[in-house]
Amino acid sequence: MILVTGATGLVGRPLIERLVEAGAKVRAVTRDPSAADLPAGVEVVPGDPRQPESIALDGVTSVLLNPRAVGTAAPELLRRAREHGARRVVAMAALNVDFPLERQPSRLRGDFNKEVEQAAVESGLEWVSLRSGCYAFNTLGSWGAQIRAGDVVRGAYPEARWAPLHELDLAAVAAQALLTDALLSRKPVLTGPEALTAPQMVAHIAEATGRPLRYEQVTHDEAVDHLESAGIPRPAAAGFLALEADSYGQRDLVTAEVEGALGRPALPFSHWAALHAPAFTSQP
Repeated sequence: MILVTGATGLVGRPLIERLVEAGAKVRAVTRDPSAADLPAGVEVVPGDPRQPESIALDGVTSVLLNPRAVGTAAPELLRRAREHGARRVVAMAALNVDFPLERQPSRLRGDFNKEVEQAAVESGLEWVSLRSGCYAFNTLGSWGAQIRAGDVVRGAYPEARWAPLHELDLAAVAAQALLTDALLSRKPVLTGPEALTAPQMVAHIAEATGRPLRYEQVTHDEAVDHLESAGIPRPAAAGFLALEADSYGQRDLVTAEVEGALGRPALPFSHWAALHAPAFTSQP
């Protein structure tokens, strides 16, 4: 039985679909089982991963840790899981977990990647930590409101490069880590297949939506303002832009870890943009 935290989220849903297709038994933890809408055969249970005592762990052999769902409760959840017979944990982390804390702005939004990875490594269980790079989905949070309001995307660093990771690839690699031994005791850095500038990503979204979008450079402070207006807390927005200024600290970072795990190239940003085009043209 595989316990999935963050089961109804961006990665949890496609991960569960893959696990079910592979014939695995899945227990999905959610605060609202009635709204989960997960595949038939999935055991959907109520619980809050930040309160491990609320989660049914009987029969669980493996655990998927979502850092936003689990927060700082990861060590206790894994301790309890191990007591119930669990043998493996797969943690979702990020490539910047070894950076200084001020260069981990997603912490301000509840993503305790560093703590979740550390809990997995120190749990006494078999472990894998998936160190994801920039999610392609981040562009929807950063630019979605601007694109729905007009044809201009404003940002501060047009030459910064990212290798956007498709959530379907992350889910597929997570499934491999849960179902096979290929990634045990590893911390693979997962990225998309190509490094792209913000204007290049905007061009892919323009093609996917059929809109005449263009990128316009603004000052750092103006870019922070735009992110804040999109609902990103100002300290987090400033932190994300600081990472963008130096392209996450590793310019043009592209790894082959996704292809190595899946036996096929990572999905390109153009595929992601086509899949999510409706979200850029209508209110979520």
